[in-house]
Parts: sequence; structure tokens; C-alpha cells
Amino acid sequence: MSPHLSRRHRRRAHRRLAAGLGATAALLAVCLPSVTAQATTGHHTDSTAAPSGTNGPYLYLGWGNPPDPVSFMEATGTKQLTMAFILSDGGCSPAWDGQRPLSGGQDEQAIEAIQQAGGDVTPSVGGWSGNKLGEACSTAEDLAAAYQKVIDAYGLKSIDIDIEASEVENAEVRQRVVDALKIVKEKNSGIKVYVTFGTTPQGPTADGKDLIAKGAAAGLDVDAWTVMPFDFGDGTTDMVAATKSAVDGLKNEVKAAYGLSDAEAYRKSGLSSMNGTTDVQGEQVSPGDFQQIVDYAKDKGLSRVSFWAVNRDRSCAGGGSPGDSCSGVDQQEWEFSKILAGYGG
Repeated sequence: MSPHLSRRHRRRAHRRLAAGLGATAALLAVCLPSVTAQATTGHHTDSTAAPSGTNGPYLYLGWGNPPDPVSFMEATGTKQLTMAFILSDGGCSPAWDGQRPLSGGQDEQAIEAIQQAGGDVTPSVGGWSGNKLGEACSTAEDLAAAYQKVIDAYGLKSIDIDIEASEVENAEVRQRVVDALKIVKEKNSGIKVYVTFGTTPQGPTADGKDLIAKGAAAGLDVDAWTVMPFDFGDGTTDMVAATKSAVDGLKNEVKAAYGLSDAEAYRKSGLSSMNGTTDVQGEQVSPGDFQQIVDYAKDKGLSRVSFWAVNRDRSCAGGGSPGDSCSGVDQQEWEFSKILAGYGG
């Protein structure tokens, strides 16, 4: 791995260190009191204007003073949320942050509350930290069964496979993920599948290119191959231009692998930005920048636009440093989320 890629891959280390920490469950009980009161039994998802997963920003319940999701939806007009992260429980079974069960806890309560309020949830499987299902499950069939448990638990319309670190760097695991997702697509009519991974300013890394090629060879119909255009670590500072060039590079890979037109390839592409100051010095996405990025996505017809994270979608008190609960840029509360809300591709 080159030094550039090493720095780039560290971009989510700070934001995901909470994964697997024993204190998370206690934190959730403090941070989400209203969710418990609003949740009801059973799962119900109202239809949304955009296909499931099209415009859901990431909400992580593990740190960063997460907002009550229903109050957040009401304040921003957001109808979709991407909830992170599903990991391995130590074996080939899914658990929130690798330790909390799919049912009976704060995570399920939050999802039920979102669904009862007419919202839609896309769980994100993977991420930077913790044990990955793609590595813990030894066969594509077992991995597909693990994904299926998540789908069945919440009556999902979409899932996000966030493949990073050692999971994306292993060719055997990349193939296993592709084959498992093909099984998921075959068994769940109409489900949307998004695959999210790192990028350079010019487009996907070698691992990302191989992942797309393996998907095309297997006949996997991914609804959006989605790059994360930030934390480049190469001196990039124009994040709007870098985002556009990264997605253009992604489009070219999807076009070549699947034999599509430019327009068709953009429709099979997506992006997940980072709001505010990123983990790399000199990189910053302002609300104005993000508006340009969303306008570009609309122009190209991208099938997924997201950002990390709702937790950070507010200014830092007293102009303080960015972190888990603020963006580090001058902004109104939930400004990025309001820009993204209602994006339809």
C-alpha cells in the first residue's frame, strides 16, 4: 500500500473508533431517550419520493451527540437515513458495532421510530473499524445469509455495503462480497444495493476497480457503486473539483466494466462526502461546496448521494475544532442535511 493510500484509509479511523466499545450501549440510552417513547412494535416504511437509499446521510449512534432521529427528520425534511455500522459479532452473524443485537435494543427502537414517522433506513454494513462480515463469513452463501438477517430484521428496501480496510484489500473477500450480494439481489425482489469504498481524486483505487470488474463479471446489478471523495492525503484542497473528478473516474470504470453509456454509468454511480473539515489538513467541504456537489450529482443523475455524518452537521461551539459532533465550518444547524433532503437523482 502506498503512503497516499495509507493516509486515505485512515480517514474514518477517528469516526469509527467507537465501534466495538463497551460503553456504546450506555451512551445510546442517554442520547436517545425520545426514540424509546416514540417507537412502536412492528416495522412499517412509508413510500418516499426517491428510491430507498438515494439521499440518506449517515447517522451513527455510537458517538457525537446523535440527534433524536424523528426530531431531526422533522427539522430538515429528511426522509432517508443511513445507519452505521453493522459488523461481525465475532462470527458470521451481524451485530451493531459488532456487539449489540439486531433486535431488542436502541438501534431497533430508533429504526422503528424512523419508519413509523414515514422515514426509510439503509443500514451500513462494514466501515473502517471492527470485525467485518466479509472476512468472518467463509462462503458467499454464509455472507448472504448474514446480510439477509439484517434485511429481515427491519423489512429493508436497501442496504449499504461499506467495504474498507482489510476487507476491500483482500481479493478473495472482494469476490465473496460480490457473490453474496448477487444472492441477496436474487432473493429480495426490488431491494436496492449500494457498495461504498474509497477513492483517489481521479477515481477508484486498484481495489475499487477490481471490485467493480468482479461485480460486472458476476452479473451483479449494483444500484450505485459509491465512492468517498475525501481524506485524499495528497494535498488536495479543491474538494468540489476533486469530488467531480473522482466520480467521473468512477463512471468511466463502471461504463467500461458493464458496457454502458455515460448516462447509464452515472446512474449506476454515487458519492458519499464528508461535511465540514475532514480528517486531512487542508481539506474542507463547506455548505456552499456541498451545494455544488449536489447540483453536480443532479446534473449527472447519480443514484446515491450521502455524507458523513449527521452527527457533525452543526457548527462547533465558540468556533472550536471539528470533531464527532460538529463540522468545523461556519454553518447553520443541519445545513448539509437540508441541502441533501429530497435529492432524487
